[in-house]
Amino acid sequence: MNFNLKEILTASMILFAVIDIVGSIPIIIDLRKKVGHIQSEKASIVAAILMILFLFVGKEILSLIGIDVNSFAVAGSFIIFFLAIEMILGVQLYKDDAPETAAVVPLAFPLIAGAGTMTSILSLRAEYQPINIVIAIIINIIFVYIVLKSSGKIEKVLGKQGINVVRKIFGVILLAIAVKLFATNIKGLF
Repeated sequence: MNFNLKEILTASMILFAVIDIVGSIPIIIDLRKKVGHIQSEKASIVAAILMILFLFVGKEILSLIGIDVNSFAVAGSFIIFFLAIEMILGVQLYKDDAPETAAVVPLAFPLIAGAGTMTSILSLRAEYQPINIVIAIIINIIFVYIVLKSSGKIEKVLGKQGINVVRKIFGVILLAIAVKLFATNIKGLF
């Protein structure tokens, strides 16, 4: 086990940017309005488990079912694209028949541990020691948990107008992330 503070900090910053939990605050607030309560602990734990599992067996699982990393990332870009459309246009595309699952879908997957995060984890695995990536994942999950837990307070501070503005801005940013993820990975499919 090679602990490396630089690797931990770099991996943490990369995952923080990709997960973008701060940018997801409007989605979290909307989801909380739809389902009433968000299970912050469950969403955080499921996302952490998904990311750590994917770190160690992701490439093998994708290969086993005949999916390459590029296909996985392109599919994830569509999910992010539709979430962005919801935010920008104020329409509801995601309908959950079982609201009690809001902790897992769409929070833990694909919002927190989505295709962008999973693809980034595979990229980090090529460069860094797995233990340092696991620590970076845990650091990010702690921050995710704090944001999920305090989403009600954040909503009160921003107010309805503030939430709408933030929602539109981050919707455009999320749309740009979807386009970048798509453009980067579509080349690998051909």
